[in-house]
Amino acid sequence: MKRRTLGSSGLTVSSIGLGCMSMSEFYGPASEAEAVATIHRAIELGADFLDTADIYGVGKNEELVGKAIRDRREKVILATKFGVMREADGSFIGVNGAPDYVKRCCEASLSRLGLDVIDLYYQHRVDPKTPIEETVGAMAELVAEGKVRYLGLSEASAETIRRAAKVHPIAALQTEYSLWTREIEGEILGTVRELGIGFVAYSPLGRGFLTGEIKSADDLSPGDWRRGVPRFSGDPLQRNLALVEEVEKLAKEKGCTPAQLAIAFVLAQGEDIVPIPGTKRRKYLEENVAALEVTLTKNDLARIDALQLSQKVSGARYPDLSMANVNR
Repeated sequence: MKRRTLGSSGLTVSSIGLGCMSMSEFYGPASEAEAVATIHRAIELGADFLDTADIYGVGKNEELVGKAIRDRREKVILATKFGVMREADGSFIGVNGAPDYVKRCCEASLSRLGLDVIDLYYQHRVDPKTPIEETVGAMAELVAEGKVRYLGLSEASAETIRRAAKVHPIAALQTEYSLWTREIEGEILGTVRELGIGFVAYSPLGRGFLTGEIKSADDLSPGDWRRGVPRFSGDPLQRNLALVEEVEKLAKEKGCTPAQLAIAFVLAQGEDIVPIPGTKRRKYLEENVAALEVTLTKNDLARIDALQLSQKVSGARYPDLSMANVNR
């Protein structure tokens, strides 16, 4: 497994990570046994960068990941997040970056994970009510206390990143990035590179759409969260299928799957970028990791750019309320 260093932080992780969110909710039913087996297989393959959050499964995902890594902690770089609030019934109730909340969340995550220290701790979404300096200040105290090793932000704007980095070094920014979600390529990506911050790309497969496996809403289970995402429904879905056909054509030429092409594209954008495609099944994990063997030439990348997929995609990447919390 090749490895990448997140900016100038010194934190080195596998070149491709594993997003664990879908193992607990959002993308339909999952088998805990298969999820644990998938995490174990990722570790065997050297994909040691695992990503979770306190809200996934309302804490259940952290418990699952903690259970899976308990006897192999030294082989894993574990990232989790705080900041998005949910009720016990799963309803979302806002974003919180208040210092006391940061501390409580960290203690709760450590308990659910069964760990003494979190390798990378992200603010999941920026709280507009709390100055970022106060939030990162509290996170820095967790580092000083030995409960967290590195700090990260998620879906933060360039201005927020700059302010945060003045308080404490930021190891990574985690934001959505894929063939059809490329808005970070300007100011945000330029800012993190200027400041020596690594970039972690979530949803590099466009929440599964870029795999070519989703042809209609009927391909999603009744409770699948994506049914409420604009890109996955109605006319936008039909228009976006045409974009996926272009990805499928390129993948066929390269002798790889559409998913592997999509991941290879993200990997090719710089050694400071680490994609974390999510899956709850070993067969898809193995397919994703094999993307490391796909080499995209300058001509391949130019052809992808010429398709202008990100300009042509229809529908927002989140419902309206959630979109208000991105790149903030």
